[in-house]
Amino acid sequence: MTAPLFKVLLRELPTHRHIEVDGAFVASSLVGMPMREALEAPPDDANAGKGVVDLDLYADETTVFANGSIKGELRVACGRCVGPATIVIDEKLRVTYVPGTDDPAAIAAIEAEVEAGDSDGLELEEDDLELFHYDGETIDLEPLIREQFVLAVPYAPLCREDCKGLCAQCGADLNTAPCACESPIDPRFAALKGLKLTS
Repeated sequence: MTAPLFKVLLRELPTHRHIEVDGAFVASSLVGMPMREALEAPPDDANAGKGVVDLDLYADETTVFANGSIKGELRVACGRCVGPATIVIDEKLRVTYVPGTDDPAAIAAIEAEVEAGDSDGLELEEDDLELFHYDGETIDLEPLIREQFVLAVPYAPLCREDCKGLCAQCGADLNTAPCACESPIDPRFAALKGLKLTS
């Protein structure tokens, strides 16, 4: 169930929303993501991250425009050593909310209208155009904010740029100390290992 914090009534527009989200919200947003699950943290992990969202919302008839930013951080597993990696988020938000509909023709008409720009002269680039739907007289900002935390997780997050990762043989964290493993022998030369040369 969405908290009132994320709800905006159409009759309140134009309005500004300042929303602070905690670690439990971030953790629930990232449930099921492998780089989050690898940390084996509790589902309500207070250290999962945090964020601050500032949005200005205004309407042009039934179309609602939301512009602002999201700043914060989240914690996932490093792609090399599987230790905690902190990812910083500092993104601009520019989204459009339109009334919910399943009619493909209506959706195409709304998208064309939004791509043409709104009445206040805001020029939208194609990459900036992100559509969300709302039902009735209420806009729910929660899906938008959850999506931002999911999109912020990189393909291969790093705890630091020079992370040495884990030893491929013993699994030791090479950031804490070197391990005693010898480099594996190339199987093509394994037959030569015991060979002694005499002159």
